[in-house]
Amino acid sequence: MSVEVFEDHSPDVDITFTKGDLKDVVPHDNNPIVISLVTAGRIDHRVLVDQGSSADVMFWPTFEKLQLSPDQLRPYGGCLYGFAGDQMEVRGYIELRTTFTDGLASRTEKIRYLVVNAPSAYNILLGRPTLNKTGVMPSTRNMKVKLPSMEGLIITIRSDQKEAKKCYENSLKNKRSDTVLEVAVGGDVAMEDIEARFENVARLEGERSCWETARETGIARALTANE
Repeated sequence: MSVEVFEDHSPDVDITFTKGDLKDVVPHDNNPIVISLVTAGRIDHRVLVDQGSSADVMFWPTFEKLQLSPDQLRPYGGCLYGFAGDQMEVRGYIELRTTFTDGLASRTEKIRYLVVNAPSAYNILLGRPTLNKTGVMPSTRNMKVKLPSMEGLIITIRSDQKEAKKCYENSLKNKRSDTVLEVAVGGDVAMEDIEARFENVARLEGERSCWETARETGIARALTANE
């Protein structure tokens, strides 16, 4: 599969973050940026802005919720691998009109999503292809992304910190379930040991951000495309 080269035709405007961008930020433990976009005419929440992903990824449950037909998928000849090196099932790719908006200004771009059949705390991973193409500038400190509109305005989208917290909690639950499964497969283990494993996982995961949890579990990890 050929590598797609993006050309950014955005207006040449300077994007900066100021102290004013911190006013509405709730104190957090290095949360990731989770935003909402309009994809295929529908508002899509839990979109992870992921600079570590070399692909824009849509997970299969999201594809179904958007009421898209599998016939719209085009074959994908490459492979996707999770953080742990496990290969992910790619059902194909689809190009969808996606709108970034803050209610005052907007910008619509056609984004190529790899549709992946894998569990995730997120609906979409917005990776480097789109970030580079649109000139999106994320700031985890300010919990926002900014990008230029085609009219030269600055679009500012706030991260949904409540959704970021939810994805952390979901990742923690899945991590705990995986831990118990590993213990059970290993043989007969005392219940006290299982509970100790639970407490240890909770302690460790409580010190990590949602982003780090996703990297460790591979549930919502930014995927790497090997085309």
